[in-house]
Amino acid sequence: MSFYSRGLKHRSFMLGAALTLLVLFAAALSLFWTPWSPYEIDMSAKLQAPSALHWLGTDPYGRDISSLLLVGARNSILVGVIAVSIGLSVGVSLGLLAAARRGWVEEIIMRLADFSFAFPAVLSAIMMTAVFGAGIVNAIIAIGIFNIPTFARITRASANAIWSREFVLAARACGKGPWRITLDHVLPNILSNLIVQATIQFALAILAEAALSYLGLGTQAPQPSWGRMLAEAQTLLFQAPMLALYPGLAIATAVLGLNLLGDGLRDLMDPRLARKR
Repeated sequence: MSFYSRGLKHRSFMLGAALTLLVLFAAALSLFWTPWSPYEIDMSAKLQAPSALHWLGTDPYGRDISSLLLVGARNSILVGVIAVSIGLSVGVSLGLLAAARRGWVEEIIMRLADFSFAFPAVLSAIMMTAVFGAGIVNAIIAIGIFNIPTFARITRASANAIWSREFVLAARACGKGPWRITLDHVLPNILSNLIVQATIQFALAILAEAALSYLGLGTQAPQPSWGRMLAEAQTLLFQAPMLALYPGLAIATAVLGLNLLGDGLRDLMDPRLARKR
C-alpha cells in the first residue's frame, strides 16, 4: 500500500493532520483577514459575552478574542518554524559531523549536547532576558538553542546505525569519502526520523513560547500571544473563565495535533510498522 493509502487508514495521523491544518489555516487567515483589529482597544466594550458582533466575546481591554486567537496562531507558528529550523540546521550538522568523524570530535559534540540539556528553554530565556531584555527574538533563540542538542543526539544515533550498513561499507570500498557518503547515503536514510522529530519539537516549541509569554518573557504587547492571553485572564477566572479557556484550547489543539501527526508519521515511515499494518 502507498503512503497515502496507509495514511488515510491511520486514525492518529488523520486526526493530527486535521488539527494541524486547522491551526495553520487560522494562522494563514490572520495574514489577510480578522473580524476586528487585534490591536484596537475599546474599554466601553470590555468583557462582552459572545455575540454576532464579537463571536467569542471581548477581553478586559475590549479587544475581539477571536481576532486575538487568529493572530496568536500566526505568532506561535512563526516561533515554532524559526526555532525548529535553528535546531535542525545546527543540530543535524553537528550530529552528522559526530557520526562521520567519531573519536574526540564525537565526544566533544556529545558532551556539549549533554551540557546544554542543563539549560531548558525557559531557563535560557530568563538568562537572555536578564542580559538583552524580554522579547520574541530572545524567546526564539532560547527555544532554538534548546532544540540543537535534541536534533544532534537523534541525528548522531540514527547516522551511526546507517554507517554500519553494508551499502555504506560498499561505498567506502569504492573510494567515497565520509562527506560524500554522508550526503549521498546517510542523510537520505535518516530523513524520515528527522521529519518526525521536527514535528514533535514543533509542538514543544509552541508550548515553550506560550509558557515564556505567560511569564512575560516571550511575545510582548501589543502583539497577541496565546500565553499572554492566559496570563491576562488569570485574574478574571471567576468573573470571565472563558478568557482562559479559549487560548488554553488553542494551545492544546496545536500541541495535540502536532504530537498525533508526529506519531502517525513515525508509524507510516517505519517499514517494520508498515508491514505489521
